[in-house]
Amino acid sequence: MIRISDGIQIDDREIQERFVRASGPGGQNVNKVSSAVELRFDVGASSLPPDVKQRLTALAGRRLTADGVLMIDSREHRTQAQNREAALVRLVALLQRAARRPKARRPTRPSRASRQKRIESKRRRSEIKASRRGGTNE
Repeated sequence: MIRISDGIQIDDREIQERFVRASGPGGQNVNKVSSAVELRFDVGASSLPPDVKQRLTALAGRRLTADGVLMIDSREHRTQAQNREAALVRLVALLQRAARRPKARRPTRPSRASRQKRIESKRRRSEIKASRRGGTNE
């Protein structure tokens, strides 16, 4: 079980990993070893609460496929183990962000003083512009 927050955990079986060959550093080893990791997490079929699924879908952006599978690709390290760990850390971070409920916005109204200040600054600006116009051309 992977712990996301106090009340949210996901089972290891909900995550599929696929190993592919990575480009980049590694010399001849890079052509022989599949060290890059493609981590797949099916959001729709997961055990996450519905509100977290909804926020995760919004946060995932282009990492989410058309059929609702979250894809995380990691190929920055030379070893498969390090790439697995990096991909898992990124998944957990994304799930933790989705698990946080956004603060409800409480509508506010401007104070009387702030409204008066705004109107006064508009009036002053209007006077400045009016003084530039001038009257007669002699």
